[in-house]
Amino acid sequence: MPFQPYRRVLRIPGLPTSLLLMFLTRVPVTATGITLTLHVVGELGRGYGAAGLVGTATMAGTALGAPLLGRLIDRHGLRPVLALCGITSTAFWISAPHLPYAILLVAALPAGALVVPAGSIARQVLTALVPPEHRRTAFSLDTMSVEVSYMTGPVAAIAVTTQLSSTATLCGIGVAFGVLAATLFRINPRVRTAEESAGAAARPPLRSWLSRPLVATLLIATGALFVLVGTELTTVAALRESGEVAWTGVVIAVMCLASLLGGLAHGAARRSLSQLTLMIGLAALVLPVGLVDHPWWLLALALIPSNLLCAPTLAATTESVSVLVPHTVRGEAMGVQDSATRMGLALGSPVVGAVLDYAGPAAGFAAAGLGGLVFAAVGFALLGGRVRITASPHAVPEPSPAPR
Repeated sequence: MPFQPYRRVLRIPGLPTSLLLMFLTRVPVTATGITLTLHVVGELGRGYGAAGLVGTATMAGTALGAPLLGRLIDRHGLRPVLALCGITSTAFWISAPHLPYAILLVAALPAGALVVPAGSIARQVLTALVPPEHRRTAFSLDTMSVEVSYMTGPVAAIAVTTQLSSTATLCGIGVAFGVLAATLFRINPRVRTAEESAGAAARPPLRSWLSRPLVATLLIATGALFVLVGTELTTVAALRESGEVAWTGVVIAVMCLASLLGGLAHGAARRSLSQLTLMIGLAALVLPVGLVDHPWWLLALALIPSNLLCAPTLAATTESVSVLVPHTVRGEAMGVQDSATRMGLALGSPVVGAVLDYAGPAAGFAAAGLGGLVFAAVGFALLGGRVRITASPHAVPEPSPAPR
């Protein structure tokens, strides 16, 4: 596999540092869900349902807050958002171990809304730093970084919680948010190119950039996360049913590794498949997995083809969004992308979970794949029967300069 595209991208000044900082900022984000669950169940003595409510509140807050934070970045720059989110996140996570359940549940929504938007910031920084012809490689690197953070954060959280306590883990998450937000504040990576920052421009009306292709892109992203969370949930259920739950970590690691390899190939390719094509492949390849859901090693092998398309689908989503919106609303659009992915997670878990309760793991894999294909079909219709977005960076007219 040729690695020249990655070498070229990593030579861009400021890019390696930005990628490292974004990875480190995502790690505490990925650790929050499992830590809250362990804290509510272990320290507060509540059930998993109660823990799930806190997690849902946090996710709902993130989905609601991401576009608003993106709009703040568009209007006022990165530093005010980092200051607001860094202070709020640090205060919440350090105080969380000392809150009674009712207050923790209520506070989880605004805390989720004001979490440091690491994903949105990373995509804006990459768009500003990397020329359009190299963005597929840069977005693939970022997506692979996400995979590694999800392999790192939860494992570290479980280790600290079991060796020390959930209180120590929650406080550590708060400190990490504060330190990383302060570091980003100090470095202040640019979120617009020099040309974009050269002149003031008015924000265009929503209807001028929230186009059918963009809505299709966001729906396809929602469907991709529906498939991914449904597949992961069904994998755990299948291993429990076959009495092989101890192999869950190994199977999940195989899935992550396959996604990393797929992202690596996607970023090195001269011409990639479209977001819609990748999404259809991701969903369709999950459908037959239920036929070979045991033993564990056969299940792991069956999951490799679909997961090879995981990182490429997510990277293609970001590439499409970056092309479809003017720079003056890029932050808001990237925030809306975050909301779309959260929606996929929020829909996939209960829908596929209900199927699992009534019909078992084989039907769960089918439900995850079919659900994704439904989203893909709606996206295909919105794209007018096309599978590839043809818009260029100039497809959406840039707004005229704002009056002085």
